[in-house]
Amino acid sequence: MISILKNWVRGSNKLERFWLLSKIEYKLRYYENKLGLVWALIKPLSEIFIYYIAFEVIMKAGIPHFVSYLFIALVLWNFFVESSLGTIQILATKKYLYEYTNMNKIEIYLSVIGSNLIGLFFNILMFFVYYIFIEKGMYVSWHIIFLIPIVLNLVILSLGFSLILSNLYIIAKDIQQIWLIIIGLGFWISPILYKLDTFRAALPGLEYINPISNIIINARNVVLYNHVPEWGLLFWGLIYSVFFLLIGLYLLNRLGSKAAEKL
Repeated sequence: MISILKNWVRGSNKLERFWLLSKIEYKLRYYENKLGLVWALIKPLSEIFIYYIAFEVIMKAGIPHFVSYLFIALVLWNFFVESSLGTIQILATKKYLYEYTNMNKIEIYLSVIGSNLIGLFFNILMFFVYYIFIEKGMYVSWHIIFLIPIVLNLVILSLGFSLILSNLYIIAKDIQQIWLIIIGLGFWISPILYKLDTFRAALPGLEYINPISNIIINARNVVLYNHVPEWGLLFWGLIYSVFFLLIGLYLLNRLGSKAAEKL
């Protein structure tokens, strides 16, 4: 694992190449789409509309500022899903990059994560536009600076799962179908649609077990409620993220080295 990181750090123009690869990945994703980056916003907006009808209009959940409450959670959740699910076959689809060039495999993963980050920042910007100018009486305080470690936690977690899933794909092609089931379950056992008190009462302690829950809870704390993060959740979230990243790097070292001949 250390050798993988050392090999990536060595050399020059790493940040420049990362930015270039991220832009290329982003352009390929929205190539020939008339609306371009707007498609990154349409998905969470359509989901907000559906869940608003279901939970606020029909079920009367009674969550204050439900659109903002849901908006910030969905953009973070969608980043995690797109980063993990979208990289499962990356060692097969990007085989030409690491087999015929001197590019390190970790750079390929980072380029996809970087591309998704462009969409994430755009969605967060649109969230703040809605939150500040449409939600009456809403304002942003200095607590917003804590969004930086929260997003960093999300990026590390997403990269870790990307490495794990893509390397497992080398030996088990049905990992993609299994992961679809897991993320479907994960959505409903995360505090995305529910009041936090209701979630904690129904599933006590799950926010410490589900690694995406702490990210959503703390993002709402610093953005919607102008509070500091729950430090216990933030700490365990970082521990989980680093743990999964180390597992992913281990699998990349053991399985990824044979990816070209097995895929």
